[in-house]
Amino acid sequence: MNSTLCGYGWDSTRDADFAPHAARGLVPARVVRVHGTLCDAVTEDGLVRADLTPVTSPDPLAWVCTGDWAALDPSGDPVLVRELLPRRTTLVRNTSSKRSEGQVLAANVDTVVIAVSIAAELDLGRVERFLALAWESGAQPVVALTKADLVPEVDHLVTDVATVAPGAPVFAVSAATGSGLEPLAGLLGGGTCVLLGQSGAGKSTLANALLGREAQDVRAVRDADGKGRHTTTSRDLLPLPGGGVVIDTPGLRGVGMWDAESGVGRVFTEIEALAADCRFHDCAHVSEPGCAVLSAVAAGTLPERRLDSYRKLLRENAWIAARTDVRLRAEQRTLWKRRSAEGRAAYEAKRGGRPW
Repeated sequence: MNSTLCGYGWDSTRDADFAPHAARGLVPARVVRVHGTLCDAVTEDGLVRADLTPVTSPDPLAWVCTGDWAALDPSGDPVLVRELLPRRTTLVRNTSSKRSEGQVLAANVDTVVIAVSIAAELDLGRVERFLALAWESGAQPVVALTKADLVPEVDHLVTDVATVAPGAPVFAVSAATGSGLEPLAGLLGGGTCVLLGQSGAGKSTLANALLGREAQDVRAVRDADGKGRHTTTSRDLLPLPGGGVVIDTPGLRGVGMWDAESGVGRVFTEIEALAADCRFHDCAHVSEPGCAVLSAVAAGTLPERRLDSYRKLLRENAWIAARTDVRLRAEQRTLWKRRSAEGRAAYEAKRGGRPW
């Protein structure tokens, strides 16, 4: 395999997965940006613009996104995406639409870097939410506390975040001074990482620092409220100088759970461990007798804020799952009615009129 694709994450396993497509004359490529029904993809021979129409799906979770590996048909004009390779990891959030649909933010990611500005008030609940999303994807989360040069003392902030991020490394970094960037870059080198965070968290500035060049536009946060303005408007996959790639994403105003119960469990490992000692196996940790979780809160060994956040994320996840089930059942009923009507029409046409 050409070293170009190796630099974008291609390996021997993907070589084997692609063999049936190669036999059809298709070529491998990685999607670096999506533009509606078109995408930019990198191949052994360089960057191409390809048409996504052949793999268009009504299911949003099957839509092509940045980070996907694809099989291209280079013989036509335009080049066509014929197949997608199986995704190893998928970063999904719930959309803000009333249809309760999942949105794939990035695919085939090894590391999710959650950018959190410590120049603004630290919201641990939001950090926990991003972490749940990251763990659920199958990737390894990392927390980057950005703009560390604007805060006189960062150690206690690192400690605070580390307590809500079990299993996730936490770095205080400054793109302005370079502080903390070397160990973070060392952790990311060779794989695929995605930058995730709110607008104004400094994702694009961090991406530029990791890339060693001004690849992404940046803007200052608003002076009035300290909030960021959307700079990145698409998800861009960019090669890192030390090997591997980084995906920069637009700032997320909201991060809805999407089938992320196991991810929530990874964030709140201490609560899950305590729950194993509750008297009832289905304990909701609200008022049940013999609840080990409530006992820990009463004893001061488990912060009440942490339990409240755990409950909130589980409730939201369950609510989204219920809404999704209702929507799918409604769509199935609509499909059944349409097919029944089509069947009746076909029967009547065959009989030359109504059968009664």
